[in-house]
Amino acid sequence: MCIGVFIWQDHPLYPLLLLQNRDEYHNRPTKPVEWWEGCEILGGRDEVAGGTWLACTRGGRVAFLTNVLELQTLPEAKSRGDLPVLFLESIKSPKEFAQDLVKEAHQYNGFNLILADLQSKTMVYISNRPKGEPILIQEVSPGIHVLTNAKLDSPWHKAQRLRLNFQKELIKYGEGEIPVKELIPKLMKDKVKADKSKLPHICALDWEYKLSSIFVEVDTPLGCYGTRSSAAVTVRKNGDLSFHESYLDNDMWKETTVNYQIQKLN
Repeated sequence: MCIGVFIWQDHPLYPLLLLQNRDEYHNRPTKPVEWWEGCEILGGRDEVAGGTWLACTRGGRVAFLTNVLELQTLPEAKSRGDLPVLFLESIKSPKEFAQDLVKEAHQYNGFNLILADLQSKTMVYISNRPKGEPILIQEVSPGIHVLTNAKLDSPWHKAQRLRLNFQKELIKYGEGEIPVKELIPKLMKDKVKADKSKLPHICALDWEYKLSSIFVEVDTPLGCYGTRSSAAVTVRKNGDLSFHESYLDNDMWKETTVNYQIQKLN
């Protein structure tokens, strides 16, 4: 289902600093973070549908995605993982892409999508839920934000807990360097669950409870489901981008980091 916390255009060193967990079945074929063949996209890749949940480009575009928790989904819907890829391959601004997406947003199951362009310092959030309501497009303001499986900055237990712990780390380091690799075990491996009275009551209570921690691990009839990768993406004002991923590979945790310079970032 995924959860992410990020600070946008509100830190003296980092225009963007993002931490994200990807929750999925452990047996779903997935490639770790790497440059995609034939294009300038860097990210992990779902080998079943071919899309991604978090990726960026050499030109300074970033996109990440979470599913919306809902009781019913459409089996014939388009793959939501295509949406970040389509944005990263396009030349449209985040707002232009989001506005064009409105026309076909109903063809996807519930999604939350963040689109960012470091060159123009713009970030947009778009969601196609709740059903029956106008598609939500909003410019993301500078500051700290949390994206779960509800709307941006929804006050879910795991979102509030992650925001608070993230804020504490930012305060600790002030205006200096932030050791993001150390933040993953501190913040993204958190297994504390919500009080059942604070669950959103969208689907089965037991399922919601099992998903209510930042780090998720659930045994199901289809196999183990839960957090199978944690990523940290940092962009510095000089254009240095670092994409670090801690990921599961055959039940073993491994790490990889890719660094590059965003082209012509001022």
